Amino acid sequence: MLGPTGVGKTEWSIRIAQKLGCPILSADSRQIYRGMTIGTAAPTEEQLQCVEHFFVGSLPPETYFSASEYEQQALQLLQQLHEKHDTVILCGGSMMYIDALCRGIDDIPTIDESLRNDIQNLYRREGLDPIRQQLKILDPVFYNQVDLKNPKRVIHALEVCLMAGVPYSSLRTNSAKERPFRIVKIGFTRDREELYERINQRVDKMVADGLEEEARSFYSKRHLNSLNTVGYKEWFDFFDGKYSREAAIDKIKQHSRNYARKQLTWFKKDQEIRWINLSDKNIDVEHTVLSALSER
Repeated sequence: MLGPTGVGKTEWSIRIAQKLGCPILSADSRQIYRGMTIGTAAPTEEQLQCVEHFFVGSLPPETYFSASEYEQQALQLLQQLHEKHDTVILCGGSMMYIDALCRGIDDIPTIDESLRNDIQNLYRREGLDPIRQQLKILDPVFYNQVDLKNPKRVIHALEVCLMAGVPYSSLRTNSAKERPFRIVKIGFTRDREELYERINQRVDKMVADGLEEEARSFYSKRHLNSLNTVGYKEWFDFFDGKYSREAAIDKIKQHSRNYARKQLTWFKKDQEIRWINLSDKNIDVEHTVLSALSER
């Protein structure tokens, strides 16, 4: 079960999982970290008690965790879970995690910790520009494809170039791997105005629930990749005096809406997804999902 941020994936995944008596695997690249409960809209303690969840709050923020590692660990876990459960629900909106598990990702070398630290230190000292320039020299093909404003993508590509000794683009085959289980992709969406209003309201609730205090507790660790995400970056800039508290909240809303739009653009390319518009009150969502899962 996938879809943009704020659409209602968590609630529906829990409802369906309870109906089927099965566990849930989170496909959220930030919910996997401990302590980031409010900012990532992680399942509540009550929700976690209703249904067994995996990959939620299982790693400290200091741990680097890639889509490749997620693929490996999730496949191993599914092999165990399928011994007891015919169905396991995957729920999330992290595009790379979903693709990693459903399609597999290319065999990319594990990055040496010292190399990763060197590049991160360069990024903190001099910003993204020198990393872009190195990538342009080592892999001009990927340089012309990647979003050059996305630090995570640019840094990862350079890491791979330096670690493998070959261009990152030469290792990307984009071919799907066989999986020993059937995959049914259910995508949730809403009318845009409704989705954006839900996002705005959710941010207001996060603030009321203590998001500012949660972000402040991580301020000393703001350089970590796990915290380079919407909902925390804006508070760190506020703490640094770059803009007002009200502006920080507005930026979280804006950036969350932008991310939702990016997710939808990505997911719409996947022809295997069966979409359910939750704004359509005439749709029996539970029946539609269960019917899709029961098809053979």
